Amino acid sequence: MVTAVTSMGRSGLSDWLMQRVTAVVLLAYFLFVGFVLLGGVDYAAWKELYSQTWMRIFSLMALLSLAAHAWVGLWAVFTDYLTERLMGTTGNVLRLLAQIVCGIIVFSYVVWGIQILWGF
Repeated sequence: MVTAVTSMGRSGLSDWLMQRVTAVVLLAYFLFVGFVLLGGVDYAAWKELYSQTWMRIFSLMALLSLAAHAWVGLWAVFTDYLTERLMGTTGNVLRLLAQIVCGIIVFSYVVWGIQILWGF
């Protein structure tokens, strides 16, 4: 079995399962938010909804699911298209650099989202 240090899980099966679980969490979150928006909501109701602890936790779960989903997806794309075979000897270096940049971006968005949700 081949594993990579920058992979989220320990195997392809765990990465695949993580993609599916995070997709379900994101689907539930966006369906709920869409249902709320279609029901008509004003600023006061929206603010009240997001002041509830359960909604903040649900939003945090969606944010973390989005980060994990994006990381696994980008890792798959990078390992498929940034290879030594396709790009010569610089393929591995470019893949590592792209993963570092994306990792910093994803981490920054998670920290920013937590600050927005919890008001730190």
